[in-house]
Amino acid sequence: MNTYASKRLEEAVNELSRLPGIGKKSALRLALHLLKQDTQSVEMFGNSIIRMRNEIKYCKICHNISDLDICEICAKHKRDQSIICVVEDIRDVMAIENTGQFVGLYHILGGIISPMDGIGPQDLNIQSLVDRTRNTEIKEVILALSTTIEGDTTNYYISKQLNEFDIELSTIARGISIGDEIEYADEITLGRSIVNRLPYATNLPK
Repeated sequence: MNTYASKRLEEAVNELSRLPGIGKKSALRLALHLLKQDTQSVEMFGNSIIRMRNEIKYCKICHNISDLDICEICAKHKRDQSIICVVEDIRDVMAIENTGQFVGLYHILGGIISPMDGIGPQDLNIQSLVDRTRNTEIKEVILALSTTIEGDTTNYYISKQLNEFDIELSTIARGISIGDEIEYADEITLGRSIVNRLPYATNLPK
């Protein structure tokens, strides 16, 4: 039995409920809210989503989202070009940038190694990190991945790939609790973890 008064409303609810964290009740509430707005506002909302999907690019250097081929962070010459902070995804870049404690560059992996989810090294932006390290004057690579088993596995794999280079390899201090994800850490703790980073070798199991 169709509980919706309109097929169009049902379609909108179904699409909205596909978003992360949005159930059918929340989707219905959002759809009814949009229905109450004037046509121009809804069109602007819809067009902004379409433009985002069609026009956003990924930085050719660090894989961050960007309106241009090179993102604003990579394009800023005032950033320390010799330090790369390796993160899982774009949300981690935003979290670290909000601390105001890091002035280097980033490299976004696009995930972490997770055999249970079928994600291997070949599915991540690891080779491009190796190429960056080989082709540019990098002095330090900071491994700023979530302190989970998957994050630690990815750290270890990357450390092996970068072993041939004469660089300092460090990791964020354990102000971030074991099992925590970077994007959910508060700014003060995350900022201190970046500033007080440790040599990666000291964090390896004995």
